[in-house]
Amino acid sequence: MKSEALEPGHEVLVRDHTIYSCVMGSRAFGLATDGSDTDRRGVFLAPTPLFWRFEKPPTHVEGPAEEQFSWELERFCSLALRANPNILECLHSPHVEYVDDTGRELLALREAFLSRQVHDTFARYALGQRKKLEADVRLHGAPRWKHAMHLLRLLMSSRDLLRTGTLTIDVGDHREPLLAVKRGEVSWTMVETWMSRLATEADEAAPRSPLPAEPDRARVEDFLVRTRRASALRAAPEALQADPYDERVQGVVHGRGVRQR
Repeated sequence: MKSEALEPGHEVLVRDHTIYSCVMGSRAFGLATDGSDTDRRGVFLAPTPLFWRFEKPPTHVEGPAEEQFSWELERFCSLALRANPNILECLHSPHVEYVDDTGRELLALREAFLSRQVHDTFARYALGQRKKLEADVRLHGAPRWKHAMHLLRLLMSSRDLLRTGTLTIDVGDHREPLLAVKRGEVSWTMVETWMSRLATEADEAAPRSPLPAEPDRARVEDFLVRTRRASALRAAPEALQADPYDERVQGVVHGRGVRQR
């Protein structure tokens, strides 16, 4: 995903309007080591009046802290409905750092985003990552082992999600075998075989998955509309203050200065 540089004023959206934030990456997956970064991801709700301007609020903001990235709520929901792996996993992080009432309602919608579409989306993403690893092997004789580890983790998560209908991102008992891959202690041939087996198991699980065929878009949209409306009502006293322009508009609305035809 292309990120956008932090611009003046954007940090206030993250600072003052975050509804949910969590830790992702190796620390959420149960793969952290002493040198692991702390990757933070979040969702902010841009105040509704900001959308009434020509210049809309950003769909995402990088920062202000190191390794921090946040999405505006509508963008986040849109990506989740399309079964974006990174977005869906954010909703299932075991390390929640902040959540307000709106964020709790978002978390309560986790299952509404899940559907059998995850099979195609996760598989396409995994295929793209595998091609990059294969290119590294051709060019350098070895893949980036950390990336190979995370691809195996994603394939496991996808398979288990399709089998059970539940997205679990902590690797549990697979921690040590995966860390061995990261350290380069497993041959690329064995890693390839492991990846192929996991992909085949996901393909076999997909037709019998307990997941619905489609996400519950109507339920998510209802949440988004209610949230936008509540934001507009909270901002009404400030956003609707009278000024000379408002008075001219009211004059037109009530018939003053309107030429009759």
